Amino acid sequence: MTQIRGLGYLKVQTRHIDRWREFALDGLGFAEGSGPDPDGLYLRMDERRSRLRLLPGDSDRVLAVGWEVRDQYALAAVREAVEKSGTAVTELSPKEAAERDAEGAIAFTDPGGTPVEVFWGPVLDHSPVRTGFAQKFVTGGMGMGHVVLPTPKFAETTAFYAEVLGFLPRGSMKVGGGGVKVRFMGVNQRHHSLAICPAPFDGDPGLVHLMVEVDTLDAVGIALDTVTRRGFSISSTLGRHTNDKMVSFYVRAPGGWDVEYGCEGLLVDEAHYTAEEITKDSYWGHDWSGSEPLAAFTPPKKG
Repeated sequence: MTQIRGLGYLKVQTRHIDRWREFALDGLGFAEGSGPDPDGLYLRMDERRSRLRLLPGDSDRVLAVGWEVRDQYALAAVREAVEKSGTAVTELSPKEAAERDAEGAIAFTDPGGTPVEVFWGPVLDHSPVRTGFAQKFVTGGMGMGHVVLPTPKFAETTAFYAEVLGFLPRGSMKVGGGGVKVRFMGVNQRHHSLAICPAPFDGDPGLVHLMVEVDTLDAVGIALDTVTRRGFSISSTLGRHTNDKMVSFYVRAPGGWDVEYGCEGLLVDEAHYTAEEITKDSYWGHDWSGSEPLAAFTPPKKG
């Protein structure tokens, strides 16, 4: 049984903070939140002060994937499990936890090199959430959404999340040749909060995509029209996935990774669910033919 309740936040560094502001606020309708860095961009989806946190820097990379647990006792259990696996854990100071809008938090690195934080006691903002399209983001007990992480250490990373952190297998899909698969993993009713994707390279940006879900198809359509009109690159057309049933499109975020923006995601009933292998990504749509190469699959530039 996992102690992890859901994806709490994603913290990334970017060279394109101004373009991100247009992309997220004007293009996708996130609400602007608040945070400790006056130069950062903090994006709000619900009563959390921010869910997506963007800080300016000289490269585009993941700074932390933040997973939420119920309380301090659950956090202690996660820490014990991670340390028993042989992975070093850092307890964040009260100041560092407060900067993350949490009462307590720990940090470590997964086998694929992704910086991970686990926290409890999120600080809430009870002021109205003023999204750009009057849409509501689907969060609550299902967390912020899902992340897809690339790694050349696929087996070790998958085992870590399943056997150490207790993520539940939620199916797979073969990619390429040789029986290589993407593994989908869940911790709540959202079909997957995490997917592990085989990748040929280590390093930045450390992300394939972030998925966020909204409450109506109209909001998805408005966002698609808006980012297209503003000149952002559409990685995939609108379509419906076969595993989580999400109706979504993918758009290239500043920094070389995608945001999936969708609605109507499947709610998993764990009493009856079995992990399945899908043989097709989507029932319809999701045409990737015009997609630019993802940074995670582009060979790193030689010094």
